Amino acid sequence: MFEAANGRPFSVIEQTYSSRKYSGLGEIAVAFVAEHRVKVERACFGIAGPVQQGRVVTPNLPWVVDSQPLARELGLPTVRLINDLEANAYGIAALDAGDFVTLNAGAPGAAGNCAVISVGTGLGEAGMFWDGRTHQPFACEGGHADFSPRDDLESEFLHYLRAKFKEFEHVSYERVLSGPGLREVYEFLRDVKGGQEPAWLKEAMLRGDPSAAISTAGLEERCELCVKALDRFVSFYGAEAGNLALKTMAIGGVYVGGGIAPRIIRKLQGPLFMAAFTAKGRMTPLMKAMPVRVIMKETTALLGAAWAAIHSA
Repeated sequence: MFEAANGRPFSVIEQTYSSRKYSGLGEIAVAFVAEHRVKVERACFGIAGPVQQGRVVTPNLPWVVDSQPLARELGLPTVRLINDLEANAYGIAALDAGDFVTLNAGAPGAAGNCAVISVGTGLGEAGMFWDGRTHQPFACEGGHADFSPRDDLESEFLHYLRAKFKEFEHVSYERVLSGPGLREVYEFLRDVKGGQEPAWLKEAMLRGDPSAAISTAGLEERCELCVKALDRFVSFYGAEAGNLALKTMAIGGVYVGGGIAPRIIRKLQGPLFMAAFTAKGRMTPLMKAMPVRVIMKETTALLGAAWAAIHSA
């Protein structure tokens, strides 16, 4: 729940719900409103998945979110649904300078289209069209585009993934660039390339989130296999961020969001990310001129949904 001051959203109530315990978004929203006894004037929700004509079939939950029934449940004339990365893009306008870490300063006074790429449980991407006065965010599903290898090792990795996910007849970039994707990189290096898995790491992976265990061990340099997996993952991140930047002509800058980036910020500040980002052949000078910033504020997408609600009147 947000209130607006001078056109900017400020959070007044926050609560987390376990989405899998509910039949749909409407049930959660109605429970939230009733529990906190709030009056809602406008509503906007950032939803993971392709939003079409106010409706989205969520890819990671058994839900269909439809703006019209949701509006009726909340007693509103309309409810706005936007893609979660579109919400992330809107949220950038609500951030302060201290909410970013710069990976590449880019050209002085760089202005134009921007792009947002976020890695978490999946891979999300969005663009921000510069209309000459302001940025207009738009959603895309670029994370589901084809993964393309850059060297012999990655060609072998693609072959490994095609065999593993042959029922889908498609290997998306999300398969390699996501929380689960880090685990795929690790297991490939372990099982195909002969990497050695320490017993303590195997136990840690069994106890909790395997990708988190791999990331932590890689950051702490406690396991050579994890270091290699995380290094390749960061290189994938930079390469796909560069791909997105080229496709959206993001001369105004690229924003790196999601839950993983702030946790591995030391790795992103190293040479691998920007080396992969700028390695675009004849377009390398263009890439070097693009500002690249990491979004450190975890609630950016929430702020963005609120921003979109405030400015949708």
